[in-house]
Amino acid sequence: MNTWHIYLIILGLFTTASLSAQTTGKQVTQQQLIWYAYNNTLEFSQKWSLVSEVHERRFRNPDEQHQFVARSHLHYLLGKSWEASAGFTYFLQSPQDPKAAERLVVPELRPHIQFDYRQPLNKLGIAHRYRIERRFFRNTADGELVEGYTANYRFRYRLALEYQLASIRKLPLKVKAYDEIFFNAGKSITYNRFDQNRVYIGLNYAVHKNASVEAGYMNWFQQRPSGNQFHDRDILSFTVYHKIDLKKKSGAQADI
Repeated sequence: MNTWHIYLIILGLFTTASLSAQTTGKQVTQQQLIWYAYNNTLEFSQKWSLVSEVHERRFRNPDEQHQFVARSHLHYLLGKSWEASAGFTYFLQSPQDPKAAERLVVPELRPHIQFDYRQPLNKLGIAHRYRIERRFFRNTADGELVEGYTANYRFRYRLALEYQLASIRKLPLKVKAYDEIFFNAGKSITYNRFDQNRVYIGLNYAVHKNASVEAGYMNWFQQRPSGNQFHDRDILSFTVYHKIDLKKKSGAQADI
């Protein structure tokens, strides 16, 4: 493993701790959530695939919806290690306080482009993800939705590790971990250039050659637009991954 990769891993491990230290004397709200997700991949050829996701994100106490996410992105394999993709997300944001009396849900439209770089190393996989999003927030006034959108950019970098722990009935059991940091940009961003950091660890088991289930824990640390308010969230996550192979089964596999 190259030296700069080791530096990135060390940086990721200490990101949350350092950010938490910077919040001394500021308002930090602790919350507990649970996320459910379904991730589907349609493989059209060796190079082309379509990934679709549905997420239901809820507060745990009390049980209230926090976010709903529907996302699709088309992927193209550039070479042995690099992949490019473009996609679109439809996002619904409920109030940040689960006990809020007003339950206005605000839509967001989010196109993005992304590049992935993967480094296999025996049983260990290292992946880098670079994503740029253009976020369009529906305008609100007096607790209601009004015409128009406010937009800004967001830049995301994720360093992920994956290691196969064992093989059960010839299917892999893996541990996954990642650290992802987010930065905002745009005229509407004043105090929160840093947006958030997410640290995750989970177990993934393949119940079939084309399907797996995953359970994990995430710490989501986010700065609010005010600049002096933060959310520190503990999240339990459950995901189903499903792959459908649509590649031609006989003769040469043609790209589409």
